[in-house]
Amino acid sequence: MDYCTYGGLPLILSRKTDELKSKYLIDLCRELYLKDIEERHGLRGDNCMAALVNILASAVGSLTNPLKLANTFGSNGMHVSDKTIGIYIGYLLDAFFISKAERYDIKGKRYIASPFKYYFTDVGLRNAQLNFRQQEENHIMENIIYNELLIRGFNVDVGVVEHSERNENGKMVRKRLEVDFVCNRGNQRYYIQSAFAIPDSSKMQKEQKSLVHIGDSFKKIIVVKDRIKLTRCATYIINNTYFA
Repeated sequence: MDYCTYGGLPLILSRKTDELKSKYLIDLCRELYLKDIEERHGLRGDNCMAALVNILASAVGSLTNPLKLANTFGSNGMHVSDKTIGIYIGYLLDAFFISKAERYDIKGKRYIASPFKYYFTDVGLRNAQLNFRQQEENHIMENIIYNELLIRGFNVDVGVVEHSERNENGKMVRKRLEVDFVCNRGNQRYYIQSAFAIPDSSKMQKEQKSLVHIGDSFKKIIVVKDRIKLTRCATYIINNTYFA
């Protein structure tokens, strides 16, 4: 689908070919967003910002923080402090190039300081930053769901659910399970998993696991790419991002 590749910026509709759409988005990234950020904050000649955006785009929706990102830079022969990376991420957030989702302990009812997830405000810009080389549908779908939830007026966090289970030795261990999105709007709350596809029962159990351990009565939804029969059990499975 064009939206998954080229995003939803209005002027995309006036570009009639794939080449023109690609050029528009690549120029927008380089000449508007990155150039403007670099000039505004005096970063001319500093290639760290572009490299940081590439890393964030490659790992969109992954848990990370400035220290982890600094280690990634170091492993590629670039020495950048976590403090500098934190400042640069702030610049990207202020420019509305990316958004940040914080982690929320659902049972403990508290925010967890780090790590975070970062999403691009438009998936077309994310793809253009990588020259349309990395088209991982599952990551792109997660980014689209996140953006759609923000557009619909939800406050969106990344959920964490702690529970105890026995390991292979029969010992009780504490585990942290992730809920992709905890969505709040007024007195409404939804828990959402982005699963892309559920080909078998083992995948179903994996996607449901964090949801069934939440223990409250708010609606729990698994979003998949394809149109499938709606089923109701511990969770609700739907094929799009419609919320009542």
